[in-house]
Amino acid sequence: MSTRSKIKDGVYQQAVEKGAATLYASWADQYNADSAALGFHLPQIAAGYAARHVVNKRARILDAGCGTGLVGITLKTLGYSNLTGVDISQNMLDHAQKLDAYTSLYQSPMGSGALPFKAQSFDALLCIGCMGPGHVPPAALDEFVQVCAPGSPIIFNVLTDIYKEQGFDQKMIDLSEQGVWEQREVSDPFRPYYIGEPDLFTTLFVFEVR
Repeated sequence: MSTRSKIKDGVYQQAVEKGAATLYASWADQYNADSAALGFHLPQIAAGYAARHVVNKRARILDAGCGTGLVGITLKTLGYSNLTGVDISQNMLDHAQKLDAYTSLYQSPMGSGALPFKAQSFDALLCIGCMGPGHVPPAALDEFVQVCAPGSPIIFNVLTDIYKEQGFDQKMIDLSEQGVWEQREVSDPFRPYYIGEPDLFTTLFVFEVR
């Protein structure tokens, strides 16, 4: 099996077949080690984008699909102190809890209805490494906008070669045309893993809620 298939044909396929909750329940204990072995630096890059767009270190930030807390611990290191995490897997959340980076953690799916937060509860939102087959669908973008206050940046990534076929491209266009949000920044495609996965590229997007 190629390193590319371990993610695209392995992780995504398992999520489609078994469900993301089942996949990450069994992977939680090994997730950080496996990610580190591949040189997973996407959380650090995403946190850098957040620092560029969120000046207030006390801003209410939602880490949607926080997993084991790799984005959260990076934001904490950068001085952000009002972080909330939500994830579909309690096992992953248990690991995130140990980092002491979040003020609160919630177990909830994304894209299947509504997140467990009131409207305009957050000043910024990140969803990193979560969007794709069997994971977080384009419909989740509606939920993200709902829980963010006007002016909030929503920062997320999608694998470069699937975001159109998965419907993310059209969803982003629809929300822009509806005046729901405005595009602020789009990265060039880059490798989320700097050791493994040489053929895998992702793109980071930043939209501001109107």
